[in-house]
Amino acid sequence: MTVTVPQGFRAAGVAAGLKTGGATDVALVVNDGPATAVAGVFTANRVKAAPVLWSEQVVHGGAVRAVVLNSGGANACTGPAGFQDTHATAEHVVAALTATGTVPELGAGEVAVCSTGLIGERLPMPALLAGVDTAVRELSRDGGAPAAEAIMTTDTRPKTTVVPGTGWTVGGMAKGAGMLAPALATMLCVLTTDAVATPDELDAALREACRVTFDRIDSDGCMSTNDTVLLLASGASGVTPAPGELASAVTAACQDLARQLIADAEGATKEIAVEVVGAASEDDAVEVGRTVARNNLVKTALFGNDPNWGRILAAVGTTAAAFEPDNLDVAVNGVWVCRGGAAAEDRAKVDLTGRDVTVRIDLHAGAAEATIWTTDLSHAYVHENSAYSS
Repeated sequence: MTVTVPQGFRAAGVAAGLKTGGATDVALVVNDGPATAVAGVFTANRVKAAPVLWSEQVVHGGAVRAVVLNSGGANACTGPAGFQDTHATAEHVVAALTATGTVPELGAGEVAVCSTGLIGERLPMPALLAGVDTAVRELSRDGGAPAAEAIMTTDTRPKTTVVPGTGWTVGGMAKGAGMLAPALATMLCVLTTDAVATPDELDAALREACRVTFDRIDSDGCMSTNDTVLLLASGASGVTPAPGELASAVTAACQDLARQLIADAEGATKEIAVEVVGAASEDDAVEVGRTVARNNLVKTALFGNDPNWGRILAAVGTTAAAFEPDNLDVAVNGVWVCRGGAAAEDRAKVDLTGRDVTVRIDLHAGAAEATIWTTDLSHAYVHENSAYSS
C-alpha cells in the first residue's frame, strides 16, 4: 500500500534531526523510468511556501525524476533565502543521486521539493542535506512505508493507498491532520503510476480527482501555504490506459487518501459527511455543503451529540445557492428532523453516539448533488492548536 508498488519507483524515509525526538523527517521518492511524466496541483493560498513556488516551476517542465519531502519545517514566509534553500536542496538531490550511478543524468529542474511544519523559520540546511544523503543510500522498492512516515507532522498514522488497474497500478502517500480546507488541505501527497501517460493526461486526471476529493474535505476552514499533490508516471508497465481508466484510478486513490486525512483530523471525534442533494447546480451543492461543514455552531453541536437542525438551516441560509427556505429538508443519520423548513421527526431518534455522522440536506431546487467531508470541533482540537506552534 505505498508509492513503490507501481513499477519503476524507489523511496526512503530517514531521520535527519529536523524534528525533536528522533522521528523520521526526510523522504525521497525516485522515478527510475523509463518515463518521467508529471502533473501537480498546489495550494490556492496567495501566500505560498518556497517549495511550492519551486515545484510549480518544475512541474511546468513536464518531467520529474525525484521528489524530496521534509517534515519539521514548512520553509514558508522565509523570503529569498528560503527559496535559495529549496534550490540548494534540489541541487543536492541531483548530486547525491548522480554519485550513485543508478539514475540517468538529471538536473535540479527535475526535482520537486515539498516541506511541511512550522511557518516562518528557515530549515536547518546542514541537517536536511545530510538527511538527503542518507535517504539516497537507503532508496529501495521497500521504502514506501518509511517515506510515508517521514512526512507526518501532527498525523497519528501514515496514509497510503494502492489502486490496481489492468496491468498497471496507482500508488500514493499523503500527510495531513489539520488546516484541512480547499483548495486541497495542509497536505503533501505523492501519487505514482507505472502506466504510460503524457503530462497532459496526468494533469487532466489529477485535476478531476482533486476536484471531487481533496477539494471536498474541510475539517477547519483553514488553507495551508504548502499544499502539494504530485502525480508521477514511470511508464514501466508498458501499458497505456484509456484516459477515463486512468482518471478513475487516480480519483479512487485520492478519495481513499482524503478519507484517511479526515479520519485522522486533529482532535476529531466525528467524521461528518455533509450530503447536499436537490441542488440547482453542482456549485450550489458544494457551496452549501462547505458552508455547513465550516459552521462552528454545527460542528460543536455534533461534538455534543446534538442534532441541532436549526443551526444547519441557519448556515444554509447564508449561501447564494438557489432554494426556497420553506422547501428545505434535513436528515441527521437517517432521521428527517426537518421537513419543509420546519420540525419533523423527533430529534431524540437521532443516534450520534458513534463516530460516523451523515447530514443530508435536500434543497429541492434541481438534480445536482455533492458531498463535503468534515469533522466536529472538539476540546482536543482547541488544545492541540493552542498548546504548541505548528
